[in-house]
Amino acid sequence: MSYEKVTQAKSRLIIGTKQSLKAMKNGDVSEVFIAEDADRKVTQGVIDLAEELSIPCHYVDSKKRLGQACGIEVHAATVSIRKP
Repeated sequence: MSYEKVTQAKSRLIIGTKQSLKAMKNGDVSEVFIAEDADRKVTQGVIDLAEELSIPCHYVDSKKRLGQACGIEVHAATVSIRKP
């Protein structure tokens, strides 16, 4: 279900850890998707901030599939969905 949700929200995606963190701090994010196979050092900041800001955080099994769901040809460790 999570990959489908990312695919359906393509126009509102924020792809990448740095971009997600910035958008979260600005209050622009409704939910976050984290690839479980991504390096925890890369994703931990997003996980912590999502918890602090009470932003729903969903986990998916593969950064490769997460990137594909975003319509990009590279892997994605973190993807956020911008608020409508």
